[in-house]
Amino acid sequence: MTEKISFQNVLDHLLDSKKDIPQSHLKFYSDLEPKSLRLFLDVWSSVNPTRKLLLLDGLLANLDSDSVVSYEEIGRALLDDPDSEVRARAIRLLVESDDPKLANKLIDIVLHDAELAPRLEAVQLLGEFILLGELEKVKEDQQRQIEDALIAIVRSEDDSVLRKRALESLSFSSRPEIAALIESAFARSDPAWVASALRAMGRSHDERWNENIVSMLLDEDPLIKFAAVEASGQLIIEAAVPILLQILEDEEEDDDVATAAIWALSQIGGDEARTYLVALIEQTEDEDLVEFLEDALENLNFTEEFNKFDLLTLDEEDEIDEEE
Repeated sequence: MTEKISFQNVLDHLLDSKKDIPQSHLKFYSDLEPKSLRLFLDVWSSVNPTRKLLLLDGLLANLDSDSVVSYEEIGRALLDDPDSEVRARAIRLLVESDDPKLANKLIDIVLHDAELAPRLEAVQLLGEFILLGELEKVKEDQQRQIEDALIAIVRSEDDSVLRKRALESLSFSSRPEIAALIESAFARSDPAWVASALRAMGRSHDERWNENIVSMLLDEDPLIKFAAVEASGQLIIEAAVPILLQILEDEEEDDDVATAAIWALSQIGGDEARTYLVALIEQTEDEDLVEFLEDALENLNFTEEFNKFDLLTLDEEDEIDEEE
């Protein structure tokens, strides 16, 4: 008979640094009610620092693979942990949160945390709140507070990686001044800033950037090329298809760029993209690559079905307007 495991058993196991943390234990940390959260916090200070990170990394991996679990309670509880790496991972545990109250805490972390790691994670998560604001799920004044904080970071002399990430998060915003920030980054001579600008362009869903993106698809710098390829798929730039196919025909192409090009084709769709992906599946013996190509083909099917639905909706709206 299998012994039933309690949350207290799981916590006792966590305290024993000589034992591995079983995958089966990770579900016990999900959706903690107040009493269980108090038990967790009572033992947390006694857990070995390395083991703390081991647990949090396990929770993050499980969060990526299991759509049922949620570690939001733990994430919130550890936002003020003394260890900056714990704080950073705590923010990542909140990736699915849409609670507007969390935004103020994240702004505080971005502007005042003494360590870079939590600030980087907070900047990235604030981008999701800007996106929620564009969908009218966050109040306008709060969205503006988030944007003001990130604009201040971009314009500061702070860490350049933090500033780039702030720019990328801001790209979800429709505020007019964001475009000027993207243009300024794109005009820099630093490839990392150009790549960041391209990522921002892709996330903006604004066709004004199409020519800029296409112009960088064959750039010699792999960082810039990768960002341009990804952005071409995000903005569904049909003019990019022949260049993406050219990239894939280059046998010396960087694997990451090639993978991004395949996925971009699946986002853009069209007969050329479909023909290429089908032919590539038939020619490929690598099982992992075949699986990825099949996922890309499935995404292409979804893209084209979605586009047909959009066109049908527009036709129906036009008919209603004509009748009126």
